[in-house]
Amino acid sequence: MTAPSYRVWALPGLPEVGPGDDIAKLIAAGGPGLVDGDVLLVTSKIVSKAEGRIVEAGDREAAIDAETVRVVARRGALRIVENRQGLVMAAAGVDASNTPAGTVLLLPEDPDASASRIRDGLRDALGVEVGVVITDTFGRPWRAGLTDVAIGAAGVRVLDDLRGGADTHGNRLDVTVVATADELAAAGDLVKGKAAGLPVAVVRGLGHVVADGADGARALVRPAADDMFRLGTSEAVREAVTRRRTVRAFTDAPVDPDAVRRAVAAAVTAPAPHHTKPWRFVLLESESSRLRLLDAMRDAWIADLRRDGRSEESIAKRVRRGDVLRNAPYLAVPCMVTDGSHHYGDERRDAAEREMFVVAAGAGVQNFLVALAGERLGSAWVSSTMFCRDVVREVLDLPPGWDPMGAVAIGHAAQAPGERPARDAGAFIEVR
Repeated sequence: MTAPSYRVWALPGLPEVGPGDDIAKLIAAGGPGLVDGDVLLVTSKIVSKAEGRIVEAGDREAAIDAETVRVVARRGALRIVENRQGLVMAAAGVDASNTPAGTVLLLPEDPDASASRIRDGLRDALGVEVGVVITDTFGRPWRAGLTDVAIGAAGVRVLDDLRGGADTHGNRLDVTVVATADELAAAGDLVKGKAAGLPVAVVRGLGHVVADGADGARALVRPAADDMFRLGTSEAVREAVTRRRTVRAFTDAPVDPDAVRRAVAAAVTAPAPHHTKPWRFVLLESESSRLRLLDAMRDAWIADLRRDGRSEESIAKRVRRGDVLRNAPYLAVPCMVTDGSHHYGDERRDAAEREMFVVAAGAGVQNFLVALAGERLGSAWVSSTMFCRDVVREVLDLPPGWDPMGAVAIGHAAQAPGERPARDAGAFIEVR
């Protein structure tokens, strides 16, 4: 049995490419002797030049801004962004090298379509069925150095899905999907080089990866829902803060208790007076404990409202507002303890001392809510327990010094939150 093998080589002699040039005709004119099943690896830079993606740009940063859909991470002047093609890469793929001064190259608008045009052109010119991969250079998380990857493809199986198969030892493969197009791109880069003026390479011997109707390279872009590393650290913090919304409707999906405990670990990093630790979190993980608390709180609210002279209709309406807690699959009751507080024997200073602990408790609750958002859990902080603290202490068997500071409904949001109207930070700022 012959061992599998392939050959890869760069095509010499291609002229400088300019706007309007037909790359397929330029390749065909070089007489490369292409055969069915070959794969051409074409550097995106010449595709961009042929498609007129050269723009005047005295300020490269402005060009990057124009091509950026979302900033993923930033460190100094370096930005990793998602660009208009859905690719996550440095500087949106805007390139200032190998282009006249005062201009930059943008990536092809639709790299898959570009690859398809080159493939069709080679079929017309040479009568061959080849695959075409358009490549660009990427850095990678966790790994030093650059490599070429596929940003466009036509006639190439870009992914080889091995899930459901078995390895040589009979072990089931559950997650193995090979990025074939990226492997081809990297192989081509070994012979094209970065500065050798050889923008096209050919791979021969892997005809099984060539196929009509195959997905384009867009299939290599990981969907946002599956991307565990969608943001850099500081961006992730800001995203979690802005993503935090009050969620009032939840699905029946269970809540991971470990995720809530991780949120508590974030909560207790909040600042606190006198090096104290004024936070306690009571986690109601069973339906019976939640209902016992909510029923007792409801009875206490109704009694209070009747003493206030409210009508039964008004009482029913107000009690319904607590349904967000009743419908949540998980509840947490944050409590404040004032162990370690100072007592001055002076009403003004003692009041200020308690306020410091209240602020610290609030900071802990905010940390908790933001961390839950980071865990992709919805939440709603409801102040209701603060109106019947004694009832809550009794039902939950809390020590006398624990002050319930509201309740947090936790679960998976039943629907995506609506867009939050933009808030002008300046409206909340006074400078002296």
